[in-house]
Amino acid sequence: MPYSCDELFERLLALDHSRQPPWGPLHGAAVACFFLQHPGHPLGPRGRNDFGWACLLAYRSGGQAALHAVTDLARRRNSHRHAGSELFDVTAPEFASSTSFAVTITDVAVDGSFPADGYEKRLLAWADATYLAWTGTSTPPPTGT
Repeated sequence: MPYSCDELFERLLALDHSRQPPWGPLHGAAVACFFLQHPGHPLGPRGRNDFGWACLLAYRSGGQAALHAVTDLARRRNSHRHAGSELFDVTAPEFASSTSFAVTITDVAVDGSFPADGYEKRLLAWADATYLAWTGTSTPPPTGT
């Protein structure tokens, strides 16, 4: 039985929120890919998705460690001790509504279960396809993270 993108996203969030590898540590990248491929989703950010874009760039350029640095900085920014600090200097590009994606959540899900074996490789392919569709290029700029 094929699953809708929303159904697959709910399944992925359940795995992410378990905090178990490989899903939990890569939550930021997976959510970024989903919302960047579904910019009008009701649960997604309103307006520009600069944080998702920052997560995508960090993950593509520096893997899990760079992604963790961006999400950790975001958590600290939400603290009263860091409320005035800048999070990152990244602006998401404009999205072309006619964009198609070479890799989607369906590909990452495989059979709907998001198998652990190969998950990181599939997630990186999803991130690469998302970046390519948004920019028309496959080479990420330096992110500084």
